[in-house]
Amino acid sequence: MLLAALNLEDAVSPTIADRLFDQLRKAIVEGEIPPGSKISEPVLAARYGISRGPLREAMRRLESSSLVERKPNVGARVIRLSSEQLLEIYVIREALEGLAARLAAEHMAEPAIAELRALLERHRIEVAREGGQSYFQTEGDLDFHFCIVQGSGNRRLISILCNDLYHLARMYRCQFGMKSDRARDALKEHELVVDAIADRDGELAEWLMRRHIRASRRATERRIALTAASGQPPAANGLRSVCGRRDPVTGNEYPLSASSPPDSTN
Repeated sequence: MLLAALNLEDAVSPTIADRLFDQLRKAIVEGEIPPGSKISEPVLAARYGISRGPLREAMRRLESSSLVERKPNVGARVIRLSSEQLLEIYVIREALEGLAARLAAEHMAEPAIAELRALLERHRIEVAREGGQSYFQTEGDLDFHFCIVQGSGNRRLISILCNDLYHLARMYRCQFGMKSDRARDALKEHELVVDAIADRDGELAEWLMRRHIRASRRATERRIALTAASGQPPAANGLRSVCGRRDPVTGNEYPLSASSPPDSTN
């Protein structure tokens, strides 16, 4: 059901809020609602034909996910990821995803491991198609790291990584550029992690995952340094333009906000 049609009075409000939250989160993560954009509840309620109750619940969840921030006398805006925040996410991911890989080696079922290998085969084809310069993964079950965390079987760990840090990390990957000289290396590192999981070697799986994320963090630090040296703001180095984009739900042209383009202050 499209969100534009979510004005049915007999629909259950939590379901409406869930759908709206998912759609807005995707639009924010993929840059269709740009960083810094002011989010107007009246505009969203009118656009999607929904009451303010489900909308406020969706907004509350976006704030809890650290994708939207609300400031006095300013209102709600989409967050801007600073370089420092991004690197902090990498440090946390290194520790927690290493643990997830260890647990996946203990708990992931054989069919799930086979599906993971098939996923990496599809990724290998995509990386080759991009000449080894890009390794972008679709969200959810088509994302390697998401699958490893899910395979850990630890609900608290899944909640921390998949409901918060995962979307912030994807926000960076989507909006700050996909080109990377690490595409082939990252794919090979993924394959080694899966081999360790298949061998039920939790210690090795954790070590390999931590090394993989640490290498990504160092590559990101180098890119940030080069961007700073060039005098460009980070978002200018690969942020996809939203000009001419359309709302993925309603088909209407952006912006979703009720204000002028996002300001340049953090």
